[in-house]
Amino acid sequence: QLQLVESGGGLVQAGGSLRLSCAASGRTFRIMGWFRQAPGKEREFVSAVSRSSGTTFYASSVKGRATISRDNAKNTASLQMNNLKPEDTAVYYCAAGAVIGSRVANEYAYWGQGTQVTVSS
Repeated sequence: QLQLVESGGGLVQAGGSLRLSCAASGRTFRIMGWFRQAPGKEREFVSAVSRSSGTTFYASSVKGRATISRDNAKNTASLQMNNLKPEDTAVYYCAAGAVIGSRVANEYAYWGQGTQVTVSS
């Protein structure tokens, strides 16, 4: 059965760190990434990593604070976020697809259920 399962969300104080993980099953994907959606806002791209070359992509809002990695043997992708800010509060979704470098949600065919990240000030 094809699915993406996220883990690692939670409550953290501003300046703290979190590591989000996404485990894929059922098939492999050319690209895996993370999007987030805050209340009342549209879903936005956070980061992505390609399977073959390991090329990484970041939104400007998290660049320098986030590191995405991928373990092809385990079919997982992880997002380490440091120096978290209250504006990082959102539901974070793991996504997978075939368009390398895409930052557009509808170009990702598969989605996890989401994990809540709350950053307190």
